[in-house]
Amino acid sequence: MKVTSRTDRETRRRVARMEARQALAREQGRRRLKDNVYAGIAGVLVLALAVALQVFWFSSNPTAEDLALLESQAKVTAEETGSESTVPDPSLAEGKVFSGTLSLNGSEVGIELDGSAAPQAVSVFKSLADSGFFAGKDCHRLTTAETMGVLQCGSADGTGASDPGYQWGPVENTPADGVYPAGSVAVARAGTTDSHGTQFFIVYKDSVITQDTGGYTIMGKVTSGLDVLESIAAAGTAGGVQDGEPLAPVTIDSFTLK
Repeated sequence: MKVTSRTDRETRRRVARMEARQALAREQGRRRLKDNVYAGIAGVLVLALAVALQVFWFSSNPTAEDLALLESQAKVTAEETGSESTVPDPSLAEGKVFSGTLSLNGSEVGIELDGSAAPQAVSVFKSLADSGFFAGKDCHRLTTAETMGVLQCGSADGTGASDPGYQWGPVENTPADGVYPAGSVAVARAGTTDSHGTQFFIVYKDSVITQDTGGYTIMGKVTSGLDVLESIAAAGTAGGVQDGEPLAPVTIDSFTLK
């Protein structure tokens, strides 16, 4: 019979815990949009995760403490991905182009999202638009620098804070040279690949944006009404800074895509 040292067992347990937490983090990003069909899929994923974790841990001769941790982790994952919802599958937008209107303070901006260029992003934003998520949301950020001009919208609370419970990836269709042409509609994110959420930005003038963290997914373009964005930019930001809240409040009345 093979004898395993206490150090080896502890090492294996630490590795197991790390892998389990990584798996849970990935699964916890799969929630929040209410869709019964995808909720069922999420349930299957939870079950598969639980089985995989059990096989791994049981092969490592876990202690009672280890098993309790496994049970609590599986419970958290089920709560996070079960009946709430999940991120829509990219196949919903693959090969499709959706056109619609983004209404800002009563002024209309024509929008086109290209599912061939960014299927995951377009699936997400089509789903959000269809659910009415954006109605009443504020555009919280305006940049007016010489080389960068964007209006950013879609934060759930209007402050720019992200929703840690609704994140997805990967980055798609990002320009290698960091040049985002005027009219580009792109997905905002934090510093990691799987950190997209519900926020997007519209480029109102040709801009160069740093690609240090991998760039930003361009999922579509403005087809009309770019002057609406230009007027918002011309009003400037609160405090006159180059990157801040728009001086005049900007609210999304509606966002429709067909």
